[in-house]
Amino acid sequence: MAKLLKKTIKKIIIAVPKGRILKELTPILKKIKVIPEKDFFNDNSRKIMFSSNSELINFIKVRSFDVANFVAFGGAHMGIVGLDVIKEFEFEEIYAPVNLGIGKCRLSVAEPTKMALKDDPKSWSHLKVATKYPKITKKHFAERGVQAECLKLNGALEIAPKLGLSKRIVDLVSTGKTLIENDLTEVEKIMDITSYLIVNRNIAKTYPNKINNIITNFRKVLYVKKY
Repeated sequence: MAKLLKKTIKKIIIAVPKGRILKELTPILKKIKVIPEKDFFNDNSRKIMFSSNSELINFIKVRSFDVANFVAFGGAHMGIVGLDVIKEFEFEEIYAPVNLGIGKCRLSVAEPTKMALKDDPKSWSHLKVATKYPKITKKHFAERGVQAECLKLNGALEIAPKLGLSKRIVDLVSTGKTLIENDLTEVEKIMDITSYLIVNRNIAKTYPNKINNIITNFRKVLYVKKY
């Protein structure tokens, strides 16, 4: 794969997720003096590939889970993605050299508020959970000796308890407002989440100077440690 990419690559493609992380990423891009084209910031644009003021870098906007897939399989060379996605996929083809410190939230277990008043997470031995993160969830509970049966849903997790699909959910929590609006209470935190710069290992080996320069520029404005 590395030889093929070496023959065809012209620019480094960075995959970024739509939504809140993209907005928080914008000031960092300005600091490293890489400014995407104007249409990149247009929420109504149907474009996926965007140029920038850098002769080295183009951007693509995709769903957060797809960022990891694009980078792992070479569709993009670098990407911005949350630790939740990194841990869920655990692709050997990618590594995460820079914690960007944006997209801060947590991955937590939540259940109906009335149920949470009497429930004790320490007493769990088996539970059914609706989540987008079955791998992380099962691993977390297995380490505690708890068997977790996961129902994988890609959205609308908050409705699962009301519809009887599962009593509990595991999802990202930021302010907790969505949980409150759906009469759910956060009962256990699994992990804190921030977003990272991720890199395709083959590209890093094939174009070390280009990749290392980009990594260094991010580190200079962030002063963060390796993941």
